[in-house]
Amino acid sequence: QVQLVESGGGLVQAGGSLRLSCAASGSIFVGSTMAWYRQAPGKQRELVAAITRGGTTNYPDSVKGRFTISRHNAENTCYLQMNSLRPEDTAVYYCNAHSNWWHHWGQGTQVTVSS
Repeated sequence: QVQLVESGGGLVQAGGSLRLSCAASGSIFVGSTMAWYRQAPGKQRELVAAITRGGTTNYPDSVKGRFTISRHNAENTCYLQMNSLRPEDTAVYYCNAHSNWWHHWGQGTQVTVSS
């Protein structure tokens, strides 16, 4: 059974930094595109960052230059480094692993940025 377990969320002041981690169990990690999504109250879930098996990354303009996604295949772990955090970054952050054959979600971790 595949599990994605996020950690690293918390409360931080505006301008601060957090690093989220996503540990994957099972054998899917190396074959997956890994991604982070977030969902704020009353809003749709949105893509924050993605990294392919080959290391190509993708970010929306809202986080470009502030967030960095990385992956450590030997440890089955994906990271999201978040710098220069803003109150509008407050949301539950979800780890995602997907390919043409599977799609898995973590349980989410809360990130709260105070002004």
